[in-house]
Amino acid sequence: MGNNVLRDTWILSKRSIVTVIRNPFVFIPNLLISMFFLVVYDSGLSGISELPAFEGANYLAFILPVSVVSAAIGGAGGSGQAIVKDIENGFFQRLLLTPASRLSIVLGPIIAGMFQLLLQTILIILIAYIMGVESATGVLGMGVVLLIAIGWGLAFAGYSVGIALKTKNAQAAQAGTLIFFPLIFLSTTFVPYDLIESGWLKVAATINPTTYIFESMRAVLIDGWVFWDIAQGFIAIAIACLITISFAAFSAKKAVSRG
Repeated sequence: MGNNVLRDTWILSKRSIVTVIRNPFVFIPNLLISMFFLVVYDSGLSGISELPAFEGANYLAFILPVSVVSAAIGGAGGSGQAIVKDIENGFFQRLLLTPASRLSIVLGPIIAGMFQLLLQTILIILIAYIMGVESATGVLGMGVVLLIAIGWGLAFAGYSVGIALKTKNAQAAQAGTLIFFPLIFLSTTFVPYDLIESGWLKVAATINPTTYIFESMRAVLIDGWVFWDIAQGFIAIAIACLITISFAAFSAKKAVSRG
């Protein structure tokens, strides 16, 4: 990556971050929804942690990854929305007339989405601490949770940007984020895998990469440094990033060639 790419990426990332800061209502609703998940699920479902399958785990620590992943996906989805907005107001087309690196045009909003996600996840973890969550791996483990959230957000940002560049339509880009729901709920969202009774839901949870994101975070929060459980989360992130960022790069190439 040349110096021009780094410089252009920095300039476009800074512009996107300033845009997010000036429009806090872009991320506040997603943040509130994620906090809502944390408070309501812990208040309403914490009693099931008495079941033997939970092995004495704290339900707040069990449900915290759901709230964090919700924020990650929502925050990353903002990257695609930012590109659609630039396309609709003509900024994207004017940008193509400049010598700015085409790669930086894609990376700018993705990095801004990561910045938004970082702030959201830190706030959610702070709220969880206030509610009494404990981490089996301490502060370092919370750092790993943050890293996993950013990695998963990066994967979803690639998908969101790819959809935005391919469709160049706000409604279509927004509709593309509906994949959020099956990813979240066809998984071990509320109970451990062993307590899922439906056969088809077990299959869905097994092939759903979000399951491995949840389990890697829960390993850090509840079980400690269980290498393979944590590693599976990072493997899922690497595969998802490879697919979605390749999709974004392909869509960007098409968009640039069309002008």
